[in-house]
Amino acid sequence: MKKVLNSLFEHQYLTRDEAKAILSNMAEGKYNESQIAAFITVYFMRSISVDEILGFREALLEMRVNMDELQVYNPIDIVGTGGDGKNTFNISTAACFVTAGAGYKVVKHGNVGATSVSGASNVMEEHGVKFSKEIDLHKKSLDVSNIAYLHAPLFNPALKTVAPVRKALGVRTFFNILGPIVNPLMPKRQVLGVYDLKMARLYNYIYQESGNDFTIVHSLDGYDEVSLTDAFKVINKFGENIYTPEELGFKRANPRELYGGETPQDAAKLFDQVLNNTATESQKNVVIINAAMAIQTIDPQSDISTCIDKAKESLESGKAKKTLEKFLEINS
Repeated sequence: MKKVLNSLFEHQYLTRDEAKAILSNMAEGKYNESQIAAFITVYFMRSISVDEILGFREALLEMRVNMDELQVYNPIDIVGTGGDGKNTFNISTAACFVTAGAGYKVVKHGNVGATSVSGASNVMEEHGVKFSKEIDLHKKSLDVSNIAYLHAPLFNPALKTVAPVRKALGVRTFFNILGPIVNPLMPKRQVLGVYDLKMARLYNYIYQESGNDFTIVHSLDGYDEVSLTDAFKVINKFGENIYTPEELGFKRANPRELYGGETPQDAAKLFDQVLNNTATESQKNVVIINAAMAIQTIDPQSDISTCIDKAKESLESGKAKKTLEKFLEINS
């Protein structure tokens, strides 16, 4: 690691094979926490290369707990990179339940918050969810509630190894970049929110190479989801578009209403208010539009207005709430 760090401090880049080997060694406990922290710190000071991220990803996917049996459901994952510094409530997690409530299969891959108060796993824990890697449990969850939840550290030893270091650092790291592309199921459909346009270009390259159905979203004021606080960019395999909230029929959201609070309990309360259809208009709308992006990724022939209507109906009819209740019965 000393040799690697010296090379990186001299502004050298890792090859794909080197990146893969380092992350494999990390998972095997060959480096101490100080070495891991020093390695991660390099990527605060320079951008990550395509070869580096592909090497890291390859290592993580080779080590993953295999969940290929769930591919038969052809589910979608809705995820943000995190690290945007906005500390929003769990918008993409709520959008997963709205999408599932609309009748689509979802396998959400998530973790506890490293750069925010509440990650997806925090809000699941607040609801009494017991994380599992039992394939039959996740099949049952998908059959009954249309959604399964995969807690990242259970499915990858490297993510468990680096968790204390990430939490201690408390800032965005390259693991924020890796998280969305190392779902152990390797879903063929994904909606991904990114915190800047440079990241959007990086993921666009990776997704185009995979041939998967994808939608990358970025709010131009820096949110890693469609926040409706500003215009936002949407990238998929058909091209790129910029939308304003108003042209899709939404009022511009107030950033204060998207704030997730000071504790996981605060964020979980907001999450429940959305699914109970008692949240503010802005809070509900931001979840609806992100779910609509997922629905359009699954059904690209539908225009965005139709997808918004489907997401809205799922939330306002109580289907999304019922989906959460069924999910909790199986997973708690």
